[in-house]
Amino acid sequence: MASHRRSKQPARARVTVLTATAAAAVALSAQGASAAPAKPGKDEVKAQVEKLYEEAEQATEKFNGAQDRQGTLEKEIGQLQDQVARGQSELNELRSVLGSMASAQYRSGALDPSLALLLSDDPDDYLAKAAMMQQLSGRQVDAVQRIQAKQRTLAQQRQQASVKLADLAATRKELAEKKKASQDKLAEAQRLLNTLTAQERAQLKDEETRASRADGQRVDLGNEKGSGRAAAALAAAKTKVGSAYISGAEGPSAFDCSGLTQWAYRQAGVSISRTTWTQANDGTRIGRSQLQPGDLVLFYGDLHHVALYAGNGMVLHASNPRGGVKYESINNMPFQFGVRI
Repeated sequence: MASHRRSKQPARARVTVLTATAAAAVALSAQGASAAPAKPGKDEVKAQVEKLYEEAEQATEKFNGAQDRQGTLEKEIGQLQDQVARGQSELNELRSVLGSMASAQYRSGALDPSLALLLSDDPDDYLAKAAMMQQLSGRQVDAVQRIQAKQRTLAQQRQQASVKLADLAATRKELAEKKKASQDKLAEAQRLLNTLTAQERAQLKDEETRASRADGQRVDLGNEKGSGRAAAALAAAKTKVGSAYISGAEGPSAFDCSGLTQWAYRQAGVSISRTTWTQANDGTRIGRSQLQPGDLVLFYGDLHHVALYAGNGMVLHASNPRGGVKYESINNMPFQFGVRI
């Protein structure tokens, strides 16, 4: 009996050890839960969202550049294909004329062997044999030379078209990549914003709109005057205050930053390019003290954002998906230089 009781003691010890281990695991789990990273606050979310908006806009401007290049390539390819089609038609006509000469000789029983060779399945082989040209009449020689020149031109045009088609394929791939990059950044920004409470989102919105009003009535633009074209562009842009910001949009109801400036100047009868980087070279670069209403204002070291100077230290721009088209202090972004169109 004593021996039997002694055999139960280790079992109770094992239970005690297991119970202590489980308790320790629960304690560690609770400690890990308490150490989980806290939800980011409003200011942290704001900073992260602004950074994501910048990165999205960088991708958007690259998308705009690729889209612009795609349009140019499609136009050039269309022109080349038209030229090739017309050239082939002209070549067929030249060969038809030469064939008529051969037919006339054949009917008279005097078909030149060299001409028969030219009209064979491989006339290019004949064209390489200049000595045979001496056996043709002057009129036939002229026709052969014109055919040869037209064949060379067609070969060059087909090669050009082939190169541009390859460039177009690469450009379309880049378009898709830049569009996805921009959309991913904006989606991440929205995910962060969704972590805020309704009250925090309202506070953030209030902070973003203190320096501007959708109707522009409470923005002091001073009495500065712009030149005719610049003033007209700014006047057009003012009618779009409150419009939505959409990546790649060029108006008339939604814009990205360079889309708004391009649209505004188009209303003033002036054609400027599509991206911030090319718009930076569309006019004369000027310093901050030289700015007049309607001048372009470039921001950030890589020039990925552009606005219109509105006067009194304010700019009018398509800001981001939350702010849309609005007035804002020029001091809110890192100024680089102005451009007078």
